[in-house]
Amino acid sequence: MGGARTMARDIISSVPSSGTTAAAAAPPAERDQVVGFVDIGTNSVRLMLVEIRPNHSYSVISLQRESVRLGEREFGGGRLVPEAIERGVLVCRSFADLARSHGAVEIVAVATSATREAANRAELLGRLRDEAGLDVRVISGREEARLIYLGLIGRVHVGDRTALVIDIGGGSTEVAVGDRRRHFYLESLRLGALRVTEEEVPGRGADPVSARQYEAVQRHVRLASAHVVHELKRFRIDVAFGTSGTMRNLAAIAARTLHDETPGRDQPLTRADLRKVARTLRGMTAEERRSMPGINPERADIIVAGAAVLETLLTELDLRQIVALEDCGVREGMLMDYLRRSRHRGLVRGLDVRERSVVQLGRRCKFDERHARHVRELALALFDSGRQTDLHGMGERERELLGYAALLHDIGTFLSYRDHHLHTAYLVRHADLLGFDEEEIELLAAVTRFHRKALPGSRNPELAGLDAGRRRAVRTLSLLLRLAERLDRSHSGCVRAARFAAVDDDAATLELTTAGDCHLELWGIRTRQEAVEKALDRRLEVVTA
Repeated sequence: MGGARTMARDIISSVPSSGTTAAAAAPPAERDQVVGFVDIGTNSVRLMLVEIRPNHSYSVISLQRESVRLGEREFGGGRLVPEAIERGVLVCRSFADLARSHGAVEIVAVATSATREAANRAELLGRLRDEAGLDVRVISGREEARLIYLGLIGRVHVGDRTALVIDIGGGSTEVAVGDRRRHFYLESLRLGALRVTEEEVPGRGADPVSARQYEAVQRHVRLASAHVVHELKRFRIDVAFGTSGTMRNLAAIAARTLHDETPGRDQPLTRADLRKVARTLRGMTAEERRSMPGINPERADIIVAGAAVLETLLTELDLRQIVALEDCGVREGMLMDYLRRSRHRGLVRGLDVRERSVVQLGRRCKFDERHARHVRELALALFDSGRQTDLHGMGERERELLGYAALLHDIGTFLSYRDHHLHTAYLVRHADLLGFDEEEIELLAAVTRFHRKALPGSRNPELAGLDAGRRRAVRTLSLLLRLAERLDRSHSGCVRAARFAAVDDDAATLELTTAGDCHLELWGIRTRQEAVEKALDRRLEVVTA
């Protein structure tokens, strides 16, 4: 699966805020631009390289992470130790060189907990400026929480829910609450996994931790977070997300050791499972933890502290589950913030994460956007009138997916017109569309796959992973998309509107509002009328106005 996704990214990959550094002369506005985003954390340094295009679409072309332990031995004395500074500068210089080798016109860099608390941070910032060419902005804990929340709503379909995000970093833990439009609450706790390990865990995480010692760590977390927990309880939290490496490791360990499952990009972790995992991990030495399925060996010494922070917060907030997200955090929020401040802000303002992700994929594949949007308008009108006339009994979820399928139905022509429906389905499955779960991705791919050629039978092997209800939905949505696409075959928009005006047991009347010569569209309906009537299980009558 990973190889297929990489191939898809390669296929479709053929504005500054404060804290930016010009890496080269800015290219003309009509050309693609590469921008680098560097997150200098307490435990790790992360790089994301993004190619931003004139049509406001963008692609991530590289993700890099290196563990540098910048905050190692800092929290007792309040200073970055020389070895940590050396590691940080070396990695940042390497990342900056990599960004410039890809033609980056800007590198946006921020530093978080370890740097903002260090009495000697000027030494690190000066060396990063002189040796790596990076003008690094040191951000507050609340600003860090804001960026994390921006990364969340740019990655996840929050919808009408109120979401909590928890990010357990090396030096601090950020929390934010909000909806799909904005945050309601931001705060930062001095409870990072590295900090708590050095300050509270006996043996600095190298040795097993007894039940009594673990309870003492939790007591420290409870006291340090009491005010924030009190504030968070004012909100009705519908869903909780975790965005840090610690969170993903804990969820992956639970999936592999407790359920014998391969963790997904959005991996749920229950509080009950977390408690079991924490009990197992604290009974081991750091060396033994390194061989634990699902763990990053670099986190073996700090994972117990991370588990204590998370378990305590979930318990105090009475949350039964949290969803650990991949590729979601400060650097992803930096990208969203950059786009909002740039001439590309139209892509991220006013668009739901799902629609933004779909439009981006279409633009990267150079789709005919005007045609795609008109087909979506026609398809949704057919869906709505079909629901009103009892032609189908589907709801808003299926309607939304039909709209996205209509936008993407022709993107496979980017590879080849011949069998482009197959290419479209492949790209939809493997382009890592944001905001969709795996079942929704499969439905989208299936609807685009069957928008042309033969409609799928009830036992079609390509629908084997879907239940009977979903297979029926694919057949109906594919039919509606097929009709809508044929009603704009000339890409001229001459069929202005379409609806099912009447439906009974014998016939369905399709009423079209036209302007100009729609001969090609009407001919397209007639040539496939028999197949459409079979799918509808009734006669199709077409009238024009």
